[in-house]
Amino acid sequence: MSDSDRTVLAGLQSIRSDLEDLYKDLRRNPELGLREHRTAKRASAALRGFGYEVTGGIGGTGVIGVLANGEGPVVMVRADMDALPVREQTALPYAYTLTVTGEDGTEQPVMHACGHDVHVACLIGCARLMAQAKDAWRGTFVALFQPSKENGDGAHAMINDGLTSKTPRPDVVLAQHVLPYPAGYVGTRCGPFLPAADSLRITVHGRGVHGSMPQAAVDPVVMAAMIVVRLQTIVSRELAATTPAVVTVGSIHAGTGPNVIPDSAVIQLNVRTYDDASRTHVLNAIERIVKAECEASRSPKAPRIEKITSFPPTVNEEAPTRRVAKAFAAHFGDDAHTIDLQTASEDMSEIPKAFGAPFTYWGIGGIDPGLYAQAAENGRIAQDIPVNHSPTFAPVTQPTLDTGVSALTVAALAWLGT
Repeated sequence: MSDSDRTVLAGLQSIRSDLEDLYKDLRRNPELGLREHRTAKRASAALRGFGYEVTGGIGGTGVIGVLANGEGPVVMVRADMDALPVREQTALPYAYTLTVTGEDGTEQPVMHACGHDVHVACLIGCARLMAQAKDAWRGTFVALFQPSKENGDGAHAMINDGLTSKTPRPDVVLAQHVLPYPAGYVGTRCGPFLPAADSLRITVHGRGVHGSMPQAAVDPVVMAAMIVVRLQTIVSRELAATTPAVVTVGSIHAGTGPNVIPDSAVIQLNVRTYDDASRTHVLNAIERIVKAECEASRSPKAPRIEKITSFPPTVNEEAPTRRVAKAFAAHFGDDAHTIDLQTASEDMSEIPKAFGAPFTYWGIGGIDPGLYAQAAENGRIAQDIPVNHSPTFAPVTQPTLDTGVSALTVAALAWLGT
């Protein structure tokens, strides 16, 4: 551990209780994407209290805090703030069990089912420690709280609202995510880490008739079924066995009754790929298969293929990743690992791209270590360990928060430490 790490992290014990209370408050008050007003207000107030220059309302609810501390590098650390429309089933005393009114006027459950409450608390903790120990580092520390990561539009919202003109250009951008690994674990990875994610809505058209007269129909239900089956051959028969990719059909909607053949069907699907070549191949294959099946089925109208959301791949650059990995090894010892490829997706990389800055992104564990060890011993990790977006996903307060704060701080000091 460096002298800077030791000096800055010496304050962690004194703020631990405050951070635990903050984390529980954030979990108790989750907010959906671009509606994180309370969370943004809490982050802004905390940063101002620590002496940061704060700008809020970027891209709707985004917040940045800048702490200049002499000549030196500029390090930006990002945390996402939004929750998910999931009903919490953890039975925690600080769980949120009410509903909110969605944009369509319907009542929706809401839950921090992905750990963004951990991310916010850890960045606030890191920002506080950096402000309390300015003699131990030089440069500029930028804390960025991003909205609407889950919708894939939060980073662009901040960028389109002039983010790059509201803060010094960073020399490096850092971020982390809590994952279903044992708490205390930290994992870095050079190169591809998270995949690109593209969600599509496909509408195929038929000719609707009475269910008793199928000879007069062009049945879009059969058409959709054949498309779904054929889509499963893209990964298994068009990509090399060593090329990871996922094509998942999550939704099919058609018709209103058992004896009516409808005139259209809607398929919604999601694609995960780790490089531009496989991404292009899979998306082109989907379009080819859909069009070919519609033609084979005598569809009276061309299909409509719409992209609903799109996330870029997260590809960690080697130099900053190796620097962070070295710092983690020195601080965390055997708890510092090389992490496997993950299948969730992020829009975080759009922020360093907008600045033309390098970045690295890592994972920390949030699962009770005893529970994880027991599941591993029984060969039941997949069955017994809640994952992100599960209604039972609940990172343990400690050592998750200590690890997350320490990881952000140690990583930042790898550039800023004296």
